[in-house]
Amino acid sequence: MNHVNNVVYLQWVQDVSEAHWMAVATPHILEKYYWVALRHEIDYKSQAYLGDELLVKTHLKEYGGVRSKRAVQIYRKADNQLIMESLTTWILMSASTNKPTRISEEMIQLFPLITS
Repeated sequence: MNHVNNVVYLQWVQDVSEAHWMAVATPHILEKYYWVALRHEIDYKSQAYLGDELLVKTHLKEYGGVRSKRAVQIYRKADNQLIMESLTTWILMSASTNKPTRISEEMIQLFPLITS
């Protein structure tokens, strides 16, 4: 059918989330922490097809304790059509203990919230 499969959208959500984390987090933070997904909510608005150029956007929407919520939107560049939007709940993990750990003020400063 030449359209993007649902599993591919989920992979893109993972990929853009990781890319944002790796691009902004300091080496110290990258060494001490990692994230695991707790919940994905995906709303499919339209279809993307083979050959479509897409724009992927992401931002943090909420922090609380050990959890954060990250939004991802995918648009078709040709007509700015929203294709998919997701909200993922992530849990911050300590690399030394492999247990959930509270989100620090330093991390909140590096990844400001966008609530709209």
